[in-house]
Amino acid sequence: MDHPQDQSAPAVAATTGLPTEIVAQADQTARRAVTVFPLLVLAAGGLGLAMPSSFAEGKPAIPYLLGLIMFCMGLTMTSQDFHSVVRRPWIVGLGLVAHYVIMPGLGWAIAHLLNLSPQLAVGVILVGCAPSGTASNVVTFLARGDVALSMSVATVSTILAPLITPYLVLLLAGHLLDVEAAPMVVDILKTVLVPAVAGLLVRRLASGLVRRCLPALPWLSAVTVGVIVLIVVAASASALKDAAAVVLLAVVLHNGLGLVLGYGAGRLAKLEPAASRAMAFEVGMQNSGLAASLAATYFAPLAALPAAVFSVWHNLSGALVAAWMNRRSR
Repeated sequence: MDHPQDQSAPAVAATTGLPTEIVAQADQTARRAVTVFPLLVLAAGGLGLAMPSSFAEGKPAIPYLLGLIMFCMGLTMTSQDFHSVVRRPWIVGLGLVAHYVIMPGLGWAIAHLLNLSPQLAVGVILVGCAPSGTASNVVTFLARGDVALSMSVATVSTILAPLITPYLVLLLAGHLLDVEAAPMVVDILKTVLVPAVAGLLVRRLASGLVRRCLPALPWLSAVTVGVIVLIVVAASASALKDAAAVVLLAVVLHNGLGLVLGYGAGRLAKLEPAASRAMAFEVGMQNSGLAASLAATYFAPLAALPAAVFSVWHNLSGALVAAWMNRRSR
């Protein structure tokens, strides 16, 4: 039976430098947000499907909404996230290689296996080429995994996304549609890296205020992702009715195989069970908000559908797998 390292509130407080009561409160809120989040996003998708004309014109707001999510992520970062990278560079490097090899490769393979249309294929590949998902750290905590490793891989994969994501998409999907890699680099810098760094700076300059706001950040991020899904679904409501089944199949395969292969990569490298759990979620959970934003900006609305469905599914599957891992560890 697995015996992962202690990831209780006092242990996390010790590694992050935050007061125990703040960590406990943030953890309780995060648990609720992860539980409610799939329902919230499902409701948003249903609303977009039922009233597409009311929300389809919100597409230009998607990059700004993503920027808000990344700003919230920056607010949660601490210097400990970067210290962990320095202390265990090879393990973080392993996580990055696994993330940017397994998920893009799976996206390409699944798109060809299911013979997806070019727009849907690009959408699935885009999801695979995105950095780690913003909820992966919380889910790792719930699974009694190595939170420090999870935060390190998520942080570095986000920092490297402007250099890696566009060119991976060009490599894997350039034969399907025209891929403008250079403009993507600029967009990812503006909508991902700059807001995240701004959040980190605000955390440094107003740490007391940010600490009081920490419990609200998971909810703000969840609601914002819900709005992105609402707009994406509304913009492609007619196409969704015809493609829903195959998109869901692609997403379930992509996420499920990512979780399994991510965990397997950790075990193959002889990492501790807690670190392997972190690897599973850092590989299998993607920043689907970024994928949706890029798809909606550079391709047709249909290309953003896999990201919208992934937003719902990977949080639901992540919460279920985390609950199973937590119970197994006990």
